[in-house]
Amino acid sequence: VQLQACGGGLVQAGNSLRISCAASGRTFSNYAMVWFRQPPGKERDFVAATSRTGSITSYSDSVKGRFTISRDNAKNTVYLQMNSLIPEDTAVYYCAAQSTSVYYTSREPDYWGQGTQVTVSS
Repeated sequence: VQLQACGGGLVQAGNSLRISCAASGRTFSNYAMVWFRQPPGKERDFVAATSRTGSITSYSDSVKGRFTISRDNAKNTVYLQMNSLIPEDTAVYYCAAQSTSVYYTSREPDYWGQGTQVTVSS
């Protein structure tokens, strides 16, 4: 499956931004979808995941309560709504697909998108 993330940009702290990831090539609803991020000079970390149907979601502690992951299987798209952004959220955000019903942290995703830059100014 090919993944194309978009919607990143520069935003002031306290504001919101929604990024999206469009999938093509295979049946989108067969994949759990995941967002990761990589801050400058740091390793890539898990942000949020959603199951195939969207009924099960999970978040890292650092974004819980501020970010919301959702998906539209009819549009082959997964979203990440980011509210109350802080400078520490600055990173390249990557979407990924795992061929499981729910996301398993013990298993690497099968496909990765190219990333979209999110910069939060103070």
